[in-house]
Amino acid sequence: MIGHLEGQVRELQPGVLLLDVGGVGYEVHVPLSLLPRAARGVALGLFVHTHVREDALTLFGFLTVRERDTFRALLAVAGVGPRTALALLSGLEPDELAAAIDAEQWRRLAAIPGIGRRTAERIIVELKGKLARPERAEAASPRADAISALVNLGYPRRAAEEAIGELARGGEGLELGELIRQALRRLVR
Repeated sequence: MIGHLEGQVRELQPGVLLLDVGGVGYEVHVPLSLLPRAARGVALGLFVHTHVREDALTLFGFLTVRERDTFRALLAVAGVGPRTALALLSGLEPDELAAAIDAEQWRRLAAIPGIGRRTAERIIVELKGKLARPERAEAASPRADAISALVNLGYPRRAAEEAIGELARGGEGLELGELIRQALRRLVR
């Protein structure tokens, strides 16, 4: 499967561009939000989802891995095909889409052309909490990482949280490795 293409934009139409990669032109469907960043002759790199059906092989391109992964998550929802997923990403950035889903704002999703109330509600039910926003993923602290490491080693979450909490009350800014070592010493006692 094709996962990434880098080349020069040869043709540009709403929702579709022709990307010349080493003399081969790939027709790639893209969100409308990408078009202002693309112009004929511009070098462009796209993360690609290859959609295969009996009668067609279609490429969908995105500027970021986050967009591509959001597109793939949308495809997993019953009744949402590639065109519908692309329409959603044309109308909302991945973070906006995740926020709307987590806040259960079906009207915001249904405002996108081609998305009805039922589809919007199904998307919310199936994806709520699954499209983690980057700030959540990056917000992990050494404390949270240490607790996770201790739980993965087989210690109960509550015991791990207490051990790390005691060390945190000490006021020292310990690095992750040292935090885990000291917590293990407390847990072994």
